[in-house]
Amino acid sequence: MLDYFDAVVLGIVEGLTEFLPISSTGHLTIFEKLLGLPIDADEITAFTAVIQVGAILAVLVYFRSDIWRMARAWVLGLVKPEHRGTFDYRFGWYVIAGSIPIVIVALAAEPLITGPLRNLWWVAGSLIVWSGVLVLAEHVATQRRHEQDMRLRDTVLIGLAQCIALIPGVSRSGATISAGLMLGLDRVTATRMSFFLSIPALVGAGIYELPDAIGGGIGVGETLVATVVSFIVAYAAVAWLLKFVAGHSLMLFVWYRVALGSLLVILLATGVMTPT
Repeated sequence: MLDYFDAVVLGIVEGLTEFLPISSTGHLTIFEKLLGLPIDADEITAFTAVIQVGAILAVLVYFRSDIWRMARAWVLGLVKPEHRGTFDYRFGWYVIAGSIPIVIVALAAEPLITGPLRNLWWVAGSLIVWSGVLVLAEHVATQRRHEQDMRLRDTVLIGLAQCIALIPGVSRSGATISAGLMLGLDRVTATRMSFFLSIPALVGAGIYELPDAIGGGIGVGETLVATVVSFIVAYAAVAWLLKFVAGHSLMLFVWYRVALGSLLVILLATGVMTPT
């Protein structure tokens, strides 16, 4: 069903798009269709989730010092009250609380996510519609609040926004960064929070879907290659995005989303591509 060439292509697509607000699932669905793969097959859906772990490993490596410091503070705070006043301790709880919504929604909506939503009409519509949300987020953003100003309420709301990204084409990073901007966070803080919330969400999804990917006929070798490629490409994408958002708005991604979504609508409406 899927050979090593397909694995490399999809690994590159995943690594490039996972953390940009342009929807990795949407792009993977498009490229899987172009490669002649059955985009609504359970094993392809599972494969898409599994190779996201490569991108998450890139985040773990890139932010390794931050993650170690926060994890250490959180563990110490559990057993030593004097450590509970630190921001790193609170941030550990923020990530946990912000990750709970997507776990609940993903499990409850799994038949919908792996079924009807695996359709290119959904991808096209979501790419275009969510572009409006990105524009709104940029318009209302004050960027007056920084990482130390974050509160539990912020991460829960950002975590709820992350659930919307279960719709292909919305973009997990686009949803979380938009929510952060609407809450008054600066772009770098909102982007970093998006990265940290991606760790439990995507690792959990990858582990959950791994048996379906391997058991469905996709080889271990192909899955491993795609995951490694996504790690390498995603590491570069993370470094670039953090530098980009420090001095630029998200409008570049808005124009790209609208153009891609519009092109996809034309291809589907003319019958050049089929939605599933």
